[in-house]
Amino acid sequence: MLSVTLILEIIYKSSFKINKKCVKKSYKSAFLDNQNKVFIKIKRKAKSLSHFIWLIFLIFVASFVTYFYENNKKVQHESLKKTLNNLYVQKTITKITSSLEKRFEDIEYIVQDGDNYQIIINKINISKSEKKLFLETVKKNKKLQILKPKQIIVFKIDNKDNPKLQEFIIELSKKKQIYFTKNTDNKNFDSKIIEKDLKKFIVYKESTITNSLYQTALNLKIKPSIIIEFARLYGFQVDFQRDIWKNDSFQIIYEEFHNNIGNVIETGNIIFANLNLKNDDLKLYRHEYEKNKIDYFDENGKSMRKTLMKTPINGAKLSSSFGKRKHPILGFTKMHTGTDFAAPMGTPILASGDGIITRAQWCGGGGNCVKIKHNRVYQTVYAHMSKFARGIKKGARVKQGQIIGYVGSTGLSTGPHLHYEVIENGKKINSQKLKLPSGKILKGEQRKKFEVAKIKIDVLRSNLIAKIN
Repeated sequence: MLSVTLILEIIYKSSFKINKKCVKKSYKSAFLDNQNKVFIKIKRKAKSLSHFIWLIFLIFVASFVTYFYENNKKVQHESLKKTLNNLYVQKTITKITSSLEKRFEDIEYIVQDGDNYQIIINKINISKSEKKLFLETVKKNKKLQILKPKQIIVFKIDNKDNPKLQEFIIELSKKKQIYFTKNTDNKNFDSKIIEKDLKKFIVYKESTITNSLYQTALNLKIKPSIIIEFARLYGFQVDFQRDIWKNDSFQIIYEEFHNNIGNVIETGNIIFANLNLKNDDLKLYRHEYEKNKIDYFDENGKSMRKTLMKTPINGAKLSSSFGKRKHPILGFTKMHTGTDFAAPMGTPILASGDGIITRAQWCGGGGNCVKIKHNRVYQTVYAHMSKFARGIKKGARVKQGQIIGYVGSTGLSTGPHLHYEVIENGKKINSQKLKLPSGKILKGEQRKKFEVAKIKIDVLRSNLIAKIN
């Protein structure tokens, strides 16, 4: 039998082991509880930060996508730019777009001597019923009974299907015009008077010509429309390349129309002009010699108007005369059947006389060209244009001094210039040696009235010069 002491020792050791296991178990349980608590806290914090983390992620993705898109867009833009700058592509686009017709076309017509509404509307390509409607509309308005030279009429044509007159504006004065628009039933025109708040000023300018007439006038802030009209008036007897020399001078009196803040909105008529060439004065006076008939006359009552202008371009340099020459591109000698005028790209080209356009198209070596029939005797040709002016096409009527196109270098050409030909009875002749009959000469009572008008203009000129001095 076991002693009491041995039994007690066994019991003590057994209880110690049990306690030790319990302590270990308790410690392990506490450790696991702490881990769970930490994990729960981290989970809660992560949950609370999840929206922020997703936002950061989305911003990163959006930034990446945006960067990629912009970079790709830039590459595409540069590629497209290079393609469009390609000379062949540009010529192809120009050729395609030039053949397209606009749906709406604005035609500006400047009334000439002898015009009436029937003559004017017959020049517009619309149906007979549309022309009849126009004439009936005008006839009803008493303010439109009289047409005056230089009066402006603007037609808006709808070219869809059959061309129709959509709108038209008739100028009553520089300050007032009547606006007609077709109503919804397309059977009548509604009208309203539009008044411009403009004030007329009489302007005097003078200068010595140091470079070219055009550039000198621009430096004086003379509007291009006035410069072109000035050149047209003298274009019958003055070659602006060979007849004008350094230190020649000019004087001009013309109308300007200003708005209420002093800006020039429109220009009016040239009242007086003087071109001093080698100390010789070439004075021109605007004068109404009959009712609604106006022209420009020299000091002796002689009109400057002739059948054809001497030069159809202002400020150009004569670069090649009429006659045999070695062709600059083809390389062999051949007859040069016209006169070449070198001028900056885009310089306006003027019709040298009234007439009907018989050609406005590509002419092979002549590039873009226009041919005008003036009468039974004379025709003129204008070649190498960069483009045609608005409304210039086969069958269109043009007036002397009207812009028909712009200087270019199309066709067989080494640089921007105008090739100008005059055809007399089917034969090409030297335009610079052409002699044409003079215009109207005032006599009798008409001459007396002109002398009175001339004195009034001379007094006006003296007063304007006195104000400057």
